[in-house]
Amino acid sequence: MRTTVSISDSLLDLAKKVSRERRSTLGEVIEEALRATLVPRSKSSVKAKRPVLLTYNGSGLREGVRLDSSAELLEVMDS
Repeated sequence: MRTTVSISDSLLDLAKKVSRERRSTLGEVIEEALRATLVPRSKSSVKAKRPVLLTYNGSGLREGVRLDSSAELLEVMDS
């Protein structure tokens, strides 16, 4: 659909620059900006998917292993 709008010269210049960088039309850039501003996002797209963490049965941490010392952890893993 064709329409006429008035926007500032600096904003138009920026939109034209973005369209050149993306190798898209000025209309596509303006439409994308309007859609990002006006179309509500679904809750699922806003929330990041949580990764599935694998867990294993065991007796917990080894005695004497400090999780705040990477050097000690590497030493335990190498042994």
